[in-house]
Amino acid sequence: MEYRIREIKESEYSILPDFLYEAIFIPEGTEKPPKSIIEQPELQVYIADFGKSDDWCLVVEIKEKIVGAVWVRIMNDYGHIDNKIPSLAISLYEEYRHLGLGTSLMKEMLQFLKDKGYKQIKLKNRMVTICHDDSFLLDQ
Repeated sequence: MEYRIREIKESEYSILPDFLYEAIFIPEGTEKPPKSIIEQPELQVYIADFGKSDDWCLVVEIKEKIVGAVWVRIMNDYGHIDNKIPSLAISLYEEYRHLGLGTSLMKEMLQFLKDKGYKQIKLKNRMVTICHDDSFLLDQ
């Protein structure tokens, strides 16, 4: 499958609420919550006023359609570490999952952040250290 990973354009920021919704973990057999759930303040922190100096987003597109996104920002979310370590969110539309696109997005973002001088990111409540050999470690 041919795909392209690139930085999001400012004119595309409006798609982030869709991917925020897609990022919500929904256990199998559980009904999806209404899309309005993303209006809750604890979720809005991931996308509100996106485009600040430490906001970065990569998207994956197939046939010129954006099908996934990974974004980071420094924010005071659950498990906030400090103002130098960005939190990461990643999601794909359901029909594009389990194809390796998420892995590719994550690798691209880690390299992107490394090139920007970041040493660590926060993924959920775990810290990820970006290593010199382009690998990464989940800190305990």
